[in-house]
Amino acid sequence: MSAAPVERPHSSEEPDPYGEKPRTLLDQADRLMAQLPGYRVEILGGALTVTRPPDAAHARALTDLMVPFMAAGLHGDEAKVLQGVGIWLPDGPEDFAVPDLSVVDADIEEHLIEYNCYDPAVFRLVLEVTSSNHRNDLRTKVKAYGSAKIPVYVIVDRKHDRLHVLTDLVEDGYDVHRVHARGEHITLPDSIGAEVTLDVSTVLSAAQAAPDPRIRR
Repeated sequence: MSAAPVERPHSSEEPDPYGEKPRTLLDQADRLMAQLPGYRVEILGGALTVTRPPDAAHARALTDLMVPFMAAGLHGDEAKVLQGVGIWLPDGPEDFAVPDLSVVDADIEEHLIEYNCYDPAVFRLVLEVTSSNHRNDLRTKVKAYGSAKIPVYVIVDRKHDRLHVLTDLVEDGYDVHRVHARGEHITLPDSIGAEVTLDVSTVLSAAQAAPDPRIRR
């Protein structure tokens, strides 16, 4: 899910407008979550980001994407396929992300770090379906997930109608970034624990929002 930055980055030393003491970024994240129920709040590169609730096509794509992962046996005793689980990131003292979909080790609950976020070492794959600010998924999170050493990052790029698969970790990112178009079938790296093949056309069609009936054409 793409995340749009709030109006300006929030420093951990910024005074609390509701009191005299400075608030940490996590405190401010809590405040935003209380003020904006249904929105997703993350801290990426030391800046708070806020994401609007997803549209139906975004949610549909995620549900459909779970099917091939689960059919491959990745939701059992060894691995789980989960939506909206937080990753504690190494980029900063309070950084965390909440990818749309993850394939994780089944014992993930034994690896809780802080703030309902888990050790990135248990994440085998993360996947994002872009929304309004696709640049965040295509740039900021590439560095964040690469720095966290998550082996496979998949992006369903709704703006450009493409599917991206990033692999082969290097410092602060990925060495291999393949872009796939409709008509292709791609097999994800077996490092995730099973062979999973995705039909790019099917994935992109599921993620494609219907025209807004309120807009006259």
